[in-house]
Amino acid sequence: MWMEKIAISKFKATCLAVLEQVRKTGKPVRVTRFGQPMADIVPPSPPERPSDWFGAMAASTKITGDLVVASGELEDWEVEGPGK
Repeated sequence: MWMEKIAISKFKATCLAVLEQVRKTGKPVRVTRFGQPMADIVPPSPPERPSDWFGAMAASTKITGDLVVASGELEDWEVEGPGK
């Protein structure tokens, strides 16, 4: 695979621009020193996404009680009717 080459001295002077170019184009760049490869700048791989979102947060919650049944005795609750 052909890859653009850049001398390490030029890379040092234009590092941020080279990184932005790789991000935008997706094409890697090889950094060389005295003509010898030193590093390859490659675009990041796409982030891993769960194949199905259902259940993705299952391990992040904790059930601490019954959500349907009122806590305490029913007599302890004060209920106001409509219009009060």
